[in-house]
Amino acid sequence: MNELTKNKRLIHSNAYKLRVFVLIILDMIVIQISSFLGLYIRYDFRYNDINPVFLHSIIVYAPVNTLIILGIFFLFKLYSSIWRFAGVAEMVNVILSCAACFCLEIVEMLFFHFRVPRSHPFIFVIVLFAGIVVIRFGYRFLRFIKYDTSLGQSGRNTMIIGGGQAAAMLIKEIRTSDYASYHVRCIIDDDEKKKGKYVSGIKIVGNRETIIKNVEKYGIELIIIAIPSAGNKVIRDILDICKQTECELKRIPGIYQLVDGSVSVSDIRNVEIEDLLGREQIKVSLESIMGYVSGRTVLVTGGGGSIGSELCRQIAMHEPEKLIVVDIYENNAYDIEQELRSAYPELRLVVLIASVRNSHRMNQIFEEYRPDIVYHAAAHKHVPLMENSPNEAIKNNVFGTYKTAMAAAACGVSRFVLISTDKAVNPTNIMGASKRICEMIIQTLNHEYPDTNFVAVRFGNVLGSNGSVIPLFKKQIRAGGPVTVTDPNVIRYFMTVSEAVSLVLQAGAYAKGGEIFVLDMGEPVKILDLAKNLIRLSGYSEDDIEIKFTGLRPGEKLYEELLMNEEGLQDTENKLIHIGRPIQFNEDEFKRSLHTLREVCETDGDDVRYYVKKIVKTYQYKE
Repeated sequence: MNELTKNKRLIHSNAYKLRVFVLIILDMIVIQISSFLGLYIRYDFRYNDINPVFLHSIIVYAPVNTLIILGIFFLFKLYSSIWRFAGVAEMVNVILSCAACFCLEIVEMLFFHFRVPRSHPFIFVIVLFAGIVVIRFGYRFLRFIKYDTSLGQSGRNTMIIGGGQAAAMLIKEIRTSDYASYHVRCIIDDDEKKKGKYVSGIKIVGNRETIIKNVEKYGIELIIIAIPSAGNKVIRDILDICKQTECELKRIPGIYQLVDGSVSVSDIRNVEIEDLLGREQIKVSLESIMGYVSGRTVLVTGGGGSIGSELCRQIAMHEPEKLIVVDIYENNAYDIEQELRSAYPELRLVVLIASVRNSHRMNQIFEEYRPDIVYHAAAHKHVPLMENSPNEAIKNNVFGTYKTAMAAAACGVSRFVLISTDKAVNPTNIMGASKRICEMIIQTLNHEYPDTNFVAVRFGNVLGSNGSVIPLFKKQIRAGGPVTVTDPNVIRYFMTVSEAVSLVLQAGAYAKGGEIFVLDMGEPVKILDLAKNLIRLSGYSEDDIEIKFTGLRPGEKLYEELLMNEEGLQDTENKLIHIGRPIQFNEDEFKRSLHTLREVCETDGDDVRYYVKKIVKTYQYKE
């Protein structure tokens, strides 16, 4: 623990002790005042009428009463609660502690000759209760008054969508947080029975159809979606309305925060483009399929990349015998190593710097560690860059896959899972064509090495991955634009990193050899719509951020496909995951063509695309 952390903890500890000390002093004062007022009120506020015997009695018993009552307060946690966040549970503790004080006075009157009027315990407890509530809830009350009277003076006028528990907890947190700069002006909820009612003092003004009208009426600058249990389709429909305003959009991430009661201002996140996919997240029960990983040695190539690193995280959760991470880029490898060692200290982790293009190195790794399962995520994937360096795409993607797969087969690996792409279908760029050849390699090797199940997993663009369009758009928006779109008609399939990894892991469980697994990703999305949505979600309009069309890049096509027509589809247990029937080809001719392609690449020939075309008949390129 460093010195700064120690100092912070010391400061927090001292502040806590000071608060407790102040509370005890205030409680002692309230106890004495309450005891006296029990007599003073009983005698109609006439001090001279008070029986001296009663007055003497409360003075004599004051020290003992005070100590016992403070003990009761400690017992009911009145000194260990965080009162700025106090709620029903804390109020119940106050009531129970006062009830115990009432019983204390009755016992003293009956058995210890505590001589006071019979009405004294009732008046004493009522005054004591009022004093405790004022001391402990006064701060909350003052903040509420401050919040109510400061509306419109500072902060951002805010609309909350959802009139349920999440909204109530969020409003409470906003009122008590020192850092919240939101002023909640109204609530939207589709339940017509709630219209006109109030949640924590904030009025429910209508359903989603009234969002735009109420944004104008209340001068709303920020909209927070507080419906943690809502599915993606509901969120998307609401966002489609909200996008017509110029408000910034945020949301509470998930329903788990209602379960643990942790809804707070810090939980509010920006609405992400994933919220607009237009379909539900793919759900895969990893617990039921990850038994094949437990107790096994698993190797992940490209383990520091977007897909590879998420694979490592998910695998590490399921207790493999050993996890081997292979990556050529040392910074990525270092990052995932540090993360995994911190999160899973018991994990037997090996991180290696190696190139899949190096046969000797890959054979050495496989012979030394003897993995049972291999996930091959290492690849060059940037389409325009590979168009400019086609030989490198083939060397790394095709022959890197071939060398890694051969090393796996030689060592008797039980499963080999290739990460492929929708760009492998009817490819128009060298990257997609190289991935199609990789699929053909694993189909061929699956026949030659029956002890190893070789499979491929094909999916679309991964949201937020390195080099994907969303991070680029966000960067361009932060810079004030323009946002660059290649063509207004470009469409793509999208999925999240977690969905991609779930598919890969499930493919490993279903693998029988030779399959190409495909995810049903719903309808494709127009890139232009993504750009417009992201601009609006960032709180801007298209007048603020220009959208500029740059033209299709070399090798890029308007749309991607997930399956060739000949492949067809076969369902799996997960109805959103399908298996494409492998296309038959002459494997002997394929191996001869592959040998020729290797010779061309090693000499960095200019005609590499010609030889790729001879292998991948559906590959289209400009001469």
